[in-house]
Amino acid sequence: MSNSPDDAAGAPDEAHLSASEKLLFGGELAYDAGWTQHNHAWLKLSLKTMALSLPQQIAVAVRLAHQADRGALYTVAASEIGRGVAQAASLVMVNSLLVELLSEGAMEERLRSAMPSIIAVGLLAVVGSVLSSVSAAATGILEPKTQRVATERYLSLVARVELEAVEDDDFHRLMDSAQYGADSARRMLVYCAAVVTAAISLVAAGGVLTVLHWALLPMLIAMAAPRAWSALAMTRHRYTSFHRFIQHVRASQLISRLLIDQQAAGEIRVHDVGPFLLKHFRGMALTSEREQTRLARIGVRITLGADAAAGLATLTTYAALGLLLWQGQMALAVAGTAVFAIRTGAASITDLVGRVTDVQGEALFVADLETLCEEAARRAIPAGGRDLPQTVEEIRFDKVTFTYPGADAPSLCEVDLVVPRGKTVALVGRNGSGKSTLVKLLCGLRAPDSGHVLWGGVSTAEADRAQVFDRLAMVAQDFYRWPFTARVNIGIGRPAAPMDDAALAPAAAYAGADEVVASLPRGLDTLLARGYKGGHEISGGMWQKVGLCRARHRKGQVLIVDEPTSALDPVAEQRVFDQIHRLSGEGQTTVLITHRLHSVRDADYIYVLDQGRVAEHGTFADLMDPATGTGAFRDAYELQAAQFRAPSPSVPGQPGPGTDVTGTKATSDGAASS
Repeated sequence: MSNSPDDAAGAPDEAHLSASEKLLFGGELAYDAGWTQHNHAWLKLSLKTMALSLPQQIAVAVRLAHQADRGALYTVAASEIGRGVAQAASLVMVNSLLVELLSEGAMEERLRSAMPSIIAVGLLAVVGSVLSSVSAAATGILEPKTQRVATERYLSLVARVELEAVEDDDFHRLMDSAQYGADSARRMLVYCAAVVTAAISLVAAGGVLTVLHWALLPMLIAMAAPRAWSALAMTRHRYTSFHRFIQHVRASQLISRLLIDQQAAGEIRVHDVGPFLLKHFRGMALTSEREQTRLARIGVRITLGADAAAGLATLTTYAALGLLLWQGQMALAVAGTAVFAIRTGAASITDLVGRVTDVQGEALFVADLETLCEEAARRAIPAGGRDLPQTVEEIRFDKVTFTYPGADAPSLCEVDLVVPRGKTVALVGRNGSGKSTLVKLLCGLRAPDSGHVLWGGVSTAEADRAQVFDRLAMVAQDFYRWPFTARVNIGIGRPAAPMDDAALAPAAAYAGADEVVASLPRGLDTLLARGYKGGHEISGGMWQKVGLCRARHRKGQVLIVDEPTSALDPVAEQRVFDQIHRLSGEGQTTVLITHRLHSVRDADYIYVLDQGRVAEHGTFADLMDPATGTGAFRDAYELQAAQFRAPSPSVPGQPGPGTDVTGTKATSDGAASS
């Protein structure tokens, strides 16, 4: 990364691209989505814009805090206002105190006259301390609640966005930055409270100085202006640097996690990957260190200049005050009050500028959170829509074409397909043929570019998507393994339903997961996640049975099964396929995706996909018949079946003709018999 102060706001500098970034990630890890907005975010930090936007920024934090705990919010507000008033009154009392003490007459008489002011100053100090403690206690209660409300808000919105948004890298980058907004909303409460106190104290000090002499207030402002500018400038640099390096930070964290990842542990040791990862972790860390060094150098230059200007203004102010005193234009008591007011006002301005800058800096991240919420709301799955028929007789694809954003060719092209109710429809084809994309469109997770996906005549583009999802159950090869108990991993198929033993037992028995549960140390209450107390690890085959159990428990009208037996042994595999085929006899509509073509022999319909098109379709007999099929399915089936046939002629020590490599007699179509 460049050491130039302005490079953080400029285009990526390939000359300073680290070798680790280039090798591991293919290029610089700079923020490249909406970067222009973040690059010029400093424009929001001018004094004029800051003053105009401050009420809106405070309103965001106040709204979240009000939603979290209005009682605590009111307590904080009242305490901080009370503190500010107490400080203002104390300043006025100090003025009275100095007038009494510096007046003519005997010391005893002057002390007697000043006693009420001394008592008042003491009482105001006690009141201020009590109010400060009350405010701190209420803020401590309010902060975590505000963070929770802010986090729940964006998580609830993100959970409802279209799948397209979830698969969008730009949306993920926005989530990366916005997640800091909840922390910022929490911190803004403290800063906003400090702003209120400092503002009231400043008004009091400024009022006193204005009464004492008209020239003192401008001088007071001149003392604080340089530090205000420096604080704003550093906020801008830190914010733009943060957004530029957020991807870099994620990448560094990724490398560190890989070194302790359980799945990668074996290969890291066998292939000696540890030194390689450590080397590039160090390279990434050095890049971050260079950026921190660059910010530190900028900070030194900005701070030195601001402190020099503030020091000059302070010297001028006190010199002017001394001149007024020397020329007799100001009494000694008034001068003493002026000194106290200047010091109080300077401290208040410094505190106010610092807190306002903190509010502004945190507000930028809260603005990211607001942007995410707006974007998530814009890209949310629409609520409502056309009702589906009570009974959907068929799901039909009518000339459906779909292309992923940024892709050169469509994943599906002019696809016509029918899934009748109560039937098993198999989707087969090579990787990349469009099977998974077709399922996403069938589920309403994606909308076609052209054509229609019709559930009983109602297009998914117009349907109430909640009704579509409610009728689906899905188990995929890479289904999510929730890091919770076995009970939740099964019951989460219907999260709103009871998760007691009686509710889960039928699905567990159906999928063979009852055997898995029986083998666990705490049964259904066993935690299926290593790294936690009581955590237990199960095999891939066991997980697949849990996934099937979850889908069965959901009781969806349409069951989508994607490579359900990849981790199962042959006996368990055949059992699963037998169960799936029996479901169609019970009225269950099943969509089966598999590469194991022998498993689709009992399917009612088979669709063969190739490069996003339906190459052929029909029953198993139709596709195997040379007179009716195109040969695409038949050739693939025979190629797979040949892998189970023994080589010919026989070689000593190998299975003879008519048996597969496991010694099981092959059937006439080449697939191993069960």
